[in-house]
Amino acid sequence: MSKLGCSTRILTISIIVLVALLAVGFVSGALGRAFIGESPWDVLSPIQPAPELSSAHEAEVTGMMIPLVGGYSFPLSACFIATWITIIVLVLFFWLVTRKAKLVPGRLQCLAEWPIEWVLSLCDDAAETKEDARRFFPVICTLFLFVMINAWLALLPIFNAIGWHHGDALIPFLRNANTDINVPLSLALLSAVFVEYWGMSSLGTFNYLSRFFNPSPLLSALKNIFTGKIKSGAGAFLNAIIGLFTGVLEALSEFIRIVSFTFRLFGNMTGGEILLLTMLFLFPFVIPLAFYALELLVGFVQALIFGGLTLGFAVIAVTPHGAEE
Repeated sequence: MSKLGCSTRILTISIIVLVALLAVGFVSGALGRAFIGESPWDVLSPIQPAPELSSAHEAEVTGMMIPLVGGYSFPLSACFIATWITIIVLVLFFWLVTRKAKLVPGRLQCLAEWPIEWVLSLCDDAAETKEDARRFFPVICTLFLFVMINAWLALLPIFNAIGWHHGDALIPFLRNANTDINVPLSLALLSAVFVEYWGMSSLGTFNYLSRFFNPSPLLSALKNIFTGKIKSGAGAFLNAIIGLFTGVLEALSEFIRIVSFTFRLFGNMTGGEILLLTMLFLFPFVIPLAFYALELLVGFVQALIFGGLTLGFAVIAVTPHGAEE
């Protein structure tokens, strides 16, 4: 059989299988049942999704509690377990790669080095100096890899599929950790703490905090007014009041940034998970693969946004006020 004939045969078989899966997916999904009613393929239909936000109450229902001193217990929620799975996967992967690292890297080492080198080049391009880039890199790379791998692991079939039945709802053993608002909030706080630390360590604590509250212009303006320089003092006083108000807005933006980081990641990951569950319920086969590919892209983009914004705010934090002006 010629190569052309073999390729044509494989293509024909692939098209037949694809069409068959599309047909089965249509008749077994909720969308198909709405048109044709009940069918023998209903056994393949997934359970109707009932998405709920993760909470410590889930651990109480399932008994996944760690007893502590004094009669207290620590809840092992599905997102908490998924978080530690992500950490273990990352640690084990890079440990296996670095254990036998070679000057001429193999495929696995190249796979591990690619995101490291890419994030490092991103830090080099954004930071003013090499020293700043090396300071930012560990935190930025950790945030990027954690958010991305967390999102990608959540696409595995064991997530949101295995768990305990509580009434009509399924309490999953594993779910995307980014859909628990505590995880994005923790990452946002970590990002904010490091940005403030880098700013204070680079510019000095008092110099850095002066961008939020600097009473010197106000005191100087009052001095001019009380010493008879009314005209110049009045203008300086007005500028000082505007400066203080701007500082309050700047300080407020630091806290708003935490809220923005948290709800951006939480909202996108939760929305993506609900979209996947809905598509699997409506059309169980083939069609959801496109949405899985979309979620792979979304996981990468959200990780890039989280790490990239942290890097951008870090660069601003270590920039002297004169350079900003």
